[in-house]
Amino acid sequence: MSMAKITLKGNEVNTNSEIVSVGNPAPDFLLVDSDLNNISLSDFDGKNKILSIVPSLDTPVCQKSTLIFNDKVSTMKDTVLLVVSSDLPFAMKRFCTSESLDNVHPMSMMRSRNFAKDYGVLLVDGPLSGITTRAIVTISKDNTILHSELVSEIANEPNYQAAIDSLKQ
Repeated sequence: MSMAKITLKGNEVNTNSEIVSVGNPAPDFLLVDSDLNNISLSDFDGKNKILSIVPSLDTPVCQKSTLIFNDKVSTMKDTVLLVVSSDLPFAMKRFCTSESLDNVHPMSMMRSRNFAKDYGVLLVDGPLSGITTRAIVTISKDNTILHSELVSEIANEPNYQAAIDSLKQ
């Protein structure tokens, strides 16, 4: 499997593989919510899903994108926003609470990196090796990938509108 090349502040870094492809079934996952429960894809059956995959909610761009997606999802029916990072659930919950983000489901990879591997977003070299790059994946109610964006420069924001548009039927 080939790696995807992206940049971090202009320096080339690599992910473990290519990001998941549109039209394919979404890989199942095991993530941890802010109450330390194991969560899988089936916990969101019957909902459209936006996966905002970020290196850490402790960085300005990750915080900004989470705020923007929280606002956009507030008007979308049958849609959930999962913000996935390597952060501990406590830190993610603290950020979401302090910002009054009620449309965000913070999800941690604290128990497994398989999510990052299966979705093709695990950084395998550079200073952030071992955590995720910045990416967006949208998944339909029947768990088909509708949109995927591997942000080419980790310090940049994703294309919010393309993600939102992919969920409009």
